[in-house]
Amino acid sequence: MSATVETPPTAVAAAPAPGAPVAGRGRGRRRLTDALLPAAVLLALIGVWYAITYLVLDPTRRFLMPAPHTIVTDALFDGPTMEKIGEALGRTITVTFVGLLIAIAIGMVWAIAMSQSRTVERSLFPYAVALQCVPILALVPLIGFWFDYGFSSRVIVCVMISLFPVVSNTLFGLQSVDRGMHELFDLHGAGRVTRLVKLQLPAAMPAIFAGFRISAGLSVVGAIVGDLFFRKGSPGLGVLLNNFSSRLQGAELFLTIIVAAALGIAVFALFGWLGRIAVGRWYDQSRDAA
Repeated sequence: MSATVETPPTAVAAAPAPGAPVAGRGRGRRRLTDALLPAAVLLALIGVWYAITYLVLDPTRRFLMPAPHTIVTDALFDGPTMEKIGEALGRTITVTFVGLLIAIAIGMVWAIAMSQSRTVERSLFPYAVALQCVPILALVPLIGFWFDYGFSSRVIVCVMISLFPVVSNTLFGLQSVDRGMHELFDLHGAGRVTRLVKLQLPAAMPAIFAGFRISAGLSVVGAIVGDLFFRKGSPGLGVLLNNFSSRLQGAELFLTIIVAAALGIAVFALFGWLGRIAVGRWYDQSRDAA
């Protein structure tokens, strides 16, 4: 009799099926697709831009929306224009990060205080909502009157615009901890500070950094808005936008807008990167598993 050799089930399971996609290859294709799709949209937008400039606008009014290559030749390659934009960009970056850091500090303390007491939350949260709902342009004249029209006023506007996402997202994260984890800390007799440091803050990190990313973009808006209205002192991107607009310098105006948008994207991406470092890959893996 001939012996029958049985194949171990583990060996059968380990062998990939013919034609099955490789995991690494699938990830590579996904990354390539993620890179190509935004590029395709960008090319489509540039095509629409050219169509509006040369097919819709009258030749005498094309300065209102100059073609992309005109922005490059007339503004990007113009030394004095780039010098002005570079200096203004540096000042706007300073206001952006100072205001954002102050907003993060105030917002974190505000949210932590509300998370520790329902009474404090009921007392303070309506004012956070009111701060978000009040039109900032209505307060700009008062801010300039009280704090002058220089660097401090620009920072205050930046803080007011970017504060609410930090408060709301941090509070949401701190209050969203699983009840079972709270009961486990109760079982071990953990105090309020221990519970906050070892349970609530680590669990709230994804929500906290989501708020930071939103506030990062808003802080750029706040810096430019403040610069538009407080024109004393060193000019930033907001002053340049107003100057180029009043002089009908279309290429310079559009380049400044692109630089301001790039600044907002860069700050947003920076805090997204910091969030991935602080939170780690466990949060992304848990979402993929879900």
